[in-house]
Amino acid sequence: MRKLNFILLFTVLSYSWAIADEGMWLPSLIYKLNIADMQEKGLELSAEEIYSINHSSLKDAIVALDRGSCTAEVVSKDGLLLTNHHCAFGEIQMHSSVDHDYLKDGFWAMSREEELPNPGKTVTFLVSVEDVTSKVLADVTEDMSYDERRRIIRRVSSELERKAKGNSHYETYVRSFLKSNQYFLFVVETFKDVRLVGAPPQALGKFGGDTDNWMWPRHTNDFAMFRVYSGPDGKPAEYSKDNIPVQPKHFLPVSIKGVEKGDFAMIMGYPGRTNRYETSFGVINTMNATNNVRIEVRKELLDIWGAYMKTSQMARIQYADKYAGSSNYYKYSIGQNKGLTNLNVIAKKQEIEKEFTEWVNTNNKRKDKYSEALSMIEESFKNADLEKARTYLSESMLRGPEIFRFANRASSLTDLLEEPEKNSEKIKKISESIKERMKAHFKDYNAATDQKVVASLLKIYSENNDVQYHPEFFTGIQKKYKGNFEKYASKLFDNSVFASEEKLNAFLEKPSLKVLEKDMALNAASDIYGKYRELTVKVGENRNIRSEGERLFVEGLMEMNPDKTFYPDANSTMRLTYGKVDDYEPRDGVIYNYYTTVKGYLEKEIPGDSEFDVPARMKELLIDEDYRQYADKDGTLRACFITNNDITGGNSGSPVINSKGELIGVAFDGNWEAMSGDIAFETELQRCINVDIRFVLWVIDVYAGATHLIEEMEIVK
Repeated sequence: MRKLNFILLFTVLSYSWAIADEGMWLPSLIYKLNIADMQEKGLELSAEEIYSINHSSLKDAIVALDRGSCTAEVVSKDGLLLTNHHCAFGEIQMHSSVDHDYLKDGFWAMSREEELPNPGKTVTFLVSVEDVTSKVLADVTEDMSYDERRRIIRRVSSELERKAKGNSHYETYVRSFLKSNQYFLFVVETFKDVRLVGAPPQALGKFGGDTDNWMWPRHTNDFAMFRVYSGPDGKPAEYSKDNIPVQPKHFLPVSIKGVEKGDFAMIMGYPGRTNRYETSFGVINTMNATNNVRIEVRKELLDIWGAYMKTSQMARIQYADKYAGSSNYYKYSIGQNKGLTNLNVIAKKQEIEKEFTEWVNTNNKRKDKYSEALSMIEESFKNADLEKARTYLSESMLRGPEIFRFANRASSLTDLLEEPEKNSEKIKKISESIKERMKAHFKDYNAATDQKVVASLLKIYSENNDVQYHPEFFTGIQKKYKGNFEKYASKLFDNSVFASEEKLNAFLEKPSLKVLEKDMALNAASDIYGKYRELTVKVGENRNIRSEGERLFVEGLMEMNPDKTFYPDANSTMRLTYGKVDDYEPRDGVIYNYYTTVKGYLEKEIPGDSEFDVPARMKELLIDEDYRQYADKDGTLRACFITNNDITGGNSGSPVINSKGELIGVAFDGNWEAMSGDIAFETELQRCINVDIRFVLWVIDVYAGATHLIEEMEIVK
């Protein structure tokens, strides 16, 4: 009996119907699923005040940055946005130079005119959400094949999107939920003029660096500020000096009253991907074919980049954003594998699958419908070497070396140059496009470093994958260079026009088919992308089988547990999670407090260290305890706090909101002990790490002297 109770408990935890503070809920559904529970836990708002399509509500103050890579919140009537420092890291790096090192020194626009534009950056507001499951599946029958079902769903979804858009400037899309058992139609509005307003120095915004990443206790001042602009008519527009700040339907008041253990905490944002309904077969594949490969390849890549970054200030600026982006999920993969192992997730999933199978086999109708679900999923993972090869290729040749990606941009010129006179206009257009991208590319590029990356990562790929998965040019490396990837890389960089700005400029002035046909980087890129497409098609065949099995498995789970409320996995759509401010016990005899203070910032100081250096002005202010109105009632300045909210990647920058709908913090990380959380939520251990909004305001006001930004907000004391 004891064993059965444990299994049932883990079923609740692992297959994602709601208990405790688990759950990434669609805000449009909380009025019927969650509002009573939320109010019982302390919420003072109504469901209508959180999500409404007719009136101003919290959802109107929450935006997706860059289609959901991060989240931001509106904190003023003039479109001022607050997000994480690491969500603005690319823009800060892009605007930095040796003369204006905004990574090192921070950046603050002291007037609207000083705000920096960021071409390509977007801010998306949610307009409405509608459950269209019955419409999408109206013509779907049980006896349809996977391809037939998919065609009908695509056709109906496209028609729903078209009708919802009408003649408006809105974007519309239908997304699937609960492994294609549910469908929702989203209407959104995307703005394209987003300007950098402020960011603290990296020593504050990324304090602790890779060492503290995913760790608690934290003392990181992880925030940055943008402003979103519209055209004079209030609609989205490309950057123009004539644009005006967006006037949002709602913005968040900012509370400096502080937080205490047990306080209600709500987070709204755009979590990227979770896979809480993953089977044991999928967990094994994630650990071996994804995480282990990523760990191996990125360690080598980060070592090479890191060594170069230590050579000069310019080198550090050039590779800062690349390094940060790669290292984040390198460490994540290590932590996730450790968490999945420590929590024995595979065995627990297997127990649940056994229970599901027993339930199916007690009824002939169930057997007819669900008996093949798990075997389909298992079968789809049979060719583990194929999945692993695709990940190795992605990590070692698409994500690592930069020369192949850049050379591939010129691949379309090859066919056009067969008839240069006939295609002269197209050739000119593509050449100009490459020139436009070239300046930004070579600004943050070091050919000698990339040459080392090519040699090292191609060798790793060669040693870990069967010959059948090798790109065609590997044969030439074996024959001509005796398998010596360093010699191959040296020859490639000596001869390719894509290795330097000067060579590429000269080529684009007089594009030549003969030059392209002999270019080693372009030829390698062609083979790499060709092999990747080949592997993707083969992996896709397996994934179609897997998708059908997973749909049936989740449908069966819901039928098996009719009294449970299931929530869908994250998929970069707006979600709400709720819980409380709380401490936790990571291991026997250790209890982590729910907050940190800036005292720990000084305690961690390592002068001159790239991760733990404390700027002189920061140190002086902290020693003087010049905290002003941002001090807690005990006189300290709190740095960060933790809650038991359910979050994942994409939630970076999400607002932490109190029971009254006021901003109390900015979410920026999960904790190391619960890195398995994207697959199996761990109630006792999972925590969300947030920077206290008072620490944010203190840096803006006292440290940076950007008091005009504080005055723009609605501060609640």
